Amino acid sequence: MRVINAIIAIATGVLILGGYFFPQLAGVQTLLLNWAIILAGVATLVGIFNLISVHTDKIRRGEKGSTYSALLVIGLAATLIFGMLLRPQHDAMQIVLNGIIVPTEAALMGVLTVSLLYAAIRLLRRRADMMSIIFLVTAAILFLGSATLPFGDIPLIGTLIRPWVSQILALGGARGILIGVALGTMTTGLRVLFGMDRPYGGQ
Repeated sequence: MRVINAIIAIATGVLILGGYFFPQLAGVQTLLLNWAIILAGVATLVGIFNLISVHTDKIRRGEKGSTYSALLVIGLAATLIFGMLLRPQHDAMQIVLNGIIVPTEAALMGVLTVSLLYAAIRLLRRRADMMSIIFLVTAAILFLGSATLPFGDIPLIGTLIRPWVSQILALGGARGILIGVALGTMTTGLRVLFGMDRPYGGQ
């Protein structure tokens, strides 16, 4: 069975890769990618049902934090039902999106920013070297430059330094990370393609 799984996985990878180089395989490539999208959707549904099962079981047992589990299940069910009935483009769904989901995401990003600055301060207390100082100063500059203040942006920090750090240094680092992710993904794909790694067989 492992040999059959390996043959299917390698053949699928070769066909999808060949579709980028040979136009004759473009139709097969599109078909396989559509199958992959369907499988990803099914996996998402399985994950959602598992989430509901875990939290409903937590509510049934009356464990600690079951109130938040109930709110999660109710919110999930309400969003699904109203989304299917009204469609995402409906004004009511847009109000929910702009009035609840977007502010919640913004609040989480704010908590993440404060946590990052706090972690930088603790890092400086534990290990006061040059890299820790640079990390703390960079986090503080971005924090102050991105803050919404009554009098507007802080001179020099919000108008010059923060855009330069975020659009040049941070963007260059993000591109380096993406290149590393792409190379790692390509290496992993080639190892699976050549049968060196067989995650589909439990190895």
